[in-house]
Amino acid sequence: MSAHDHSNEHDHGHEHEHHHKDTFITKYIFSIDHKMIAKQYLITGLIMGIIGVGMSLLFRMQLAWPEESFKIFNILLGDKFAPEGVMRNDIYLALVTIHGTIMVFFVLTAGLSGTFSNLLIPLQLGARDMASGFMNMISYWLFFLSSVIMVISLFVESGPASAGWTIYPPLSALPQAIPGSGTGMTLWLVSMAIFIASSLMGSLNYVVTVINLRTKGMSMTRMPLTIWAFFITAIIGIVSFPVLLSAALLLIFDRSFGTSFFLSDIFISGEVLHYQGGSPVLFEHLFWFLGHPEVYIVLLPALGITSEIIATNARKPIFGYRAMIASIIAIAFLSTIVWGHHMFVSGMNPFLGSVFTFTTLLIAIPSAVKAFNYITTLWKGNLQLNPAMLFSIGLVSTFITGGLTGIILGDSTLDINVHDTYFVVAHFHLVMGISALYGMFAGIYHWFPRMFGRMLNKNLGYVHFWVTAVCAYGVFFPMHFIGMAGLPRRYYTNTAFPLFDDLQNVNVIITMFALIGGAFQLVFIWNFFHSMFYGKKAEMNPWRSNTLEWTAPVEHIHGNWPGALPEVHRWPYDYSKPGHEEDFVPQTVPMGPNEEQLHH
Repeated sequence: MSAHDHSNEHDHGHEHEHHHKDTFITKYIFSIDHKMIAKQYLITGLIMGIIGVGMSLLFRMQLAWPEESFKIFNILLGDKFAPEGVMRNDIYLALVTIHGTIMVFFVLTAGLSGTFSNLLIPLQLGARDMASGFMNMISYWLFFLSSVIMVISLFVESGPASAGWTIYPPLSALPQAIPGSGTGMTLWLVSMAIFIASSLMGSLNYVVTVINLRTKGMSMTRMPLTIWAFFITAIIGIVSFPVLLSAALLLIFDRSFGTSFFLSDIFISGEVLHYQGGSPVLFEHLFWFLGHPEVYIVLLPALGITSEIIATNARKPIFGYRAMIASIIAIAFLSTIVWGHHMFVSGMNPFLGSVFTFTTLLIAIPSAVKAFNYITTLWKGNLQLNPAMLFSIGLVSTFITGGLTGIILGDSTLDINVHDTYFVVAHFHLVMGISALYGMFAGIYHWFPRMFGRMLNKNLGYVHFWVTAVCAYGVFFPMHFIGMAGLPRRYYTNTAFPLFDDLQNVNVIITMFALIGGAFQLVFIWNFFHSMFYGKKAEMNPWRSNTLEWTAPVEHIHGNWPGALPEVHRWPYDYSKPGHEEDFVPQTVPMGPNEEQLHH
């Protein structure tokens, strides 16, 4: 940072505590600057993503060629878990468990929300930084600590947690139940407890920043839809994450202190255990009370990012701005009263099942509003099909195709037939996993110049998008069919059931697509890290966008804008507005004398 940047900073009262010289540690490690913390979240999320995707490729190979010997299994899993290169069944379950945990929480929750909420909330609202920079730093370091503990749990002698990412008791509650129920499970619970603390601190910070630190003229109805999505997501997180924390703490009590919140009368290999009176279904309720809103904690930020990118690259205003806000709020509310649709086969009262069916099908309405509004925004737009735009359109596609199967799974009578088959795996990977990953990729391609001052290689971006899009459907589309045929999930091999022999070829096809798609993520990783240092220098507003983050200088200064904060005069979607020479009008441009405000 140059000296004159610091003199600017000292013009602002609240910047006085800032040091004159940033050392390496205060700038890159224990930073309280939201832009640096966003990068820390992103890079940690990408590293966890590589681990999570790598695990999925290993267990896909096991499913395609069961009981075959692979040298790579022996190298990565060791003699204990892959003797002579043949994967053992308990490590298969562990890989599935940790893959799910890492992708849902560490990549799509922290990597997506943590990165873009941190980067964009202050920049798009015209704030100097988050409400509390210190709390922001603590929330990142708690996330980092929980990531490290989760990775350490992979190296425990008895094996990592292997009760599925949903960790239902009694598998997760009895250390002697399966090899992965020992120390690995304890570390899983400790890691998640720390992760939840990190998420809550981040969410509280985001909410306070949005409510209190908007710049002059930035009313709630002038906020970009990205900020609305992050704001509502943070509120869902504050409401639902503490419930998972309570479930994790009670499970720790059951495992380590002899209580029986989730355990009733249990026999293990002829031995009668002393537990009585608990209920494993209580755990399911607590878990899914977070578990379902979690889907939208992952998805809403991706949809918010998409709203911004589609409007910018279609060069026209987003269609139905207020309807989009209403649908975000409706999704947030409904997502907290649909958790029972994960439990239709748990012996739930059929009347209660019908209530959850009703609320689940209701959530299709605001979701459809969003999908139609995206399509209408694209209609007759002057489309700029850069990689960010392609990933955004890809998200709309997977959101619709994945959402359609949700209607089947949300109906209790239909769900019972395909529950716990690959149909469910296909559904949630498309609607939540792939859609949120597309949102994350779109956001990285779009805001990379804002983060690093350089451009990503566009041609590599096109290669990355097309191979990923084809392989994603290649993996998850056939899964619907093997699920309809009854193939159960979480079995490390189906060779014991002659009934499923005909489906083995489909598993091979799925795995081929997975291996190709996984390999091509390396193109993106190389593009990302190479462009960070050697990419083309970015101009101030490369996408000719209206929002405030593009009015801040490219050189990063703590405080975002030298001098006064920008003032907002209009909503963020004045693209191709008649009467203006340019096809974009930034929010900082005052309204003309005869200019009418677009009603959203």
